[in-house]
Amino acid sequence: MTAKEYLNQAYRIDQRINAKLEQIHALRDMLTKTGAAISDMPKNPNRGESRMENRMAKILDMEAQIDDDVDMLVSLKKDIMGIIREVEPVDCQMLLELRYLCFKTWEEIADELNCTVRNVHNLHSKALGLVRVP
Repeated sequence: MTAKEYLNQAYRIDQRINAKLEQIHALRDMLTKTGAAISDMPKNPNRGESRMENRMAKILDMEAQIDDDVDMLVSLKKDIMGIIREVEPVDCQMLLELRYLCFKTWEEIADELNCTVRNVHNLHSKALGLVRVP
């Protein structure tokens, strides 16, 4: 695995967490929007409960998956911090932290480092060469 692939793992986990949170939000919206249709025909009293229970079970399962992903993300970020801390010079450390721990864009990094995007790309190439992947 290359240094860039290793460092990008945290971003991918973060994206996965955000996607699951959106799915949970959509499921919760479905739960609150389901309403009873008015009809004089008798209905099965257990039918609505089982649907509701199934949806709630899906939400709980997804929340458990998110908890696992968050634990994985925290652990991975801790490992990445340790790897970045070993990189010298400090400007390379800063760039790697902004990109792979704060998930900043190249433009945002350039603004923070007071340089051009082209210089950020050059510094990034240099910094990746200094990273020692476990």
